[in-house]
Amino acid sequence: MTYKAKHETDAQKKKPWPLLIAAVILAGIAMVTARLGMGFVPYPIAFGSVVLLILAYVRLRPNWAIVAATLGGLAVMLRFAARGYAWWAYALLFVAALVVLHHFLPTVLWKIVVILTCLGLVYFGVVESFIIKNARTDPDDGRDYLIVLGAAVYGDQPSLTLIRRMEGAMDYLDRHPDSVAIVSGGMGPGETVTEGQAMYDWMTAHGVDGARILIEDKATSTEENLSYSFDIIRARGQEPAGRVAIVSSAYHLYRAKLFANKLGVPDAAGVAAPWGYFFVMLNYFIREAFGVTHFWLLGD
Repeated sequence: MTYKAKHETDAQKKKPWPLLIAAVILAGIAMVTARLGMGFVPYPIAFGSVVLLILAYVRLRPNWAIVAATLGGLAVMLRFAARGYAWWAYALLFVAALVVLHHFLPTVLWKIVVILTCLGLVYFGVVESFIIKNARTDPDDGRDYLIVLGAAVYGDQPSLTLIRRMEGAMDYLDRHPDSVAIVSGGMGPGETVTEGQAMYDWMTAHGVDGARILIEDKATSTEENLSYSFDIIRARGQEPAGRVAIVSSAYHLYRAKLFANKLGVPDAAGVAAPWGYFFVMLNYFIREAFGVTHFWLLGD
């Protein structure tokens, strides 16, 4: 037996299962630490899991079915065992579907799928260019009103997304002492107080003068957030045009401005809240492309 043949035989005898088991264990630890809110800890653990999985695949030399099943399994874990990664899961399911289609479809139909996928990716890139362009704080000289868009509240505790938005609002109020905040959001599933009230309580507990905060507590969507907040401004004898800045997550600002324009306030300034965890934010940037598409098609 030649050295090359013997080397290949030895490589084939190497078992990938220890690596796969270790990868699964690390993935489980990463999900648990993510659920416990342990900051940056889950990310290096998850990265180690991915590295072990790749090494196991190199040994296993998987066929299309194993690849598709693995991608599907990872998608299920991300969708149901981790918070904030749902759109990563959908992306993995899409890739898994492509793997299956590549195996079963005739050549002509597969080429059509490839063309449609490429067109979809180009369109996705165009939408994201608008989202990314607006994912920043606009320069302005201080607006009279800062509308803080609501986000999830767990019981009466603000979610991390909502805390980031309030931090962005507090920074803006510090820089513009004459501005007044309108904290906007009604009560959703799993919430024991309205989002507007939760924001008022959190911001006053962190040093903001309650006299500088107005509460809007009926809205259940971005359009209602802005519409009802504009009504509050009008009830105070002023028009919102030229007087409004909107604070939200960076990925959400483009669509928020679209709604403001629809409601007759085309000059609303955007204030980007501080970023949260990087991969979670990317998840929401992916999701936002579908929200923008919905607005472009249906106007809501």
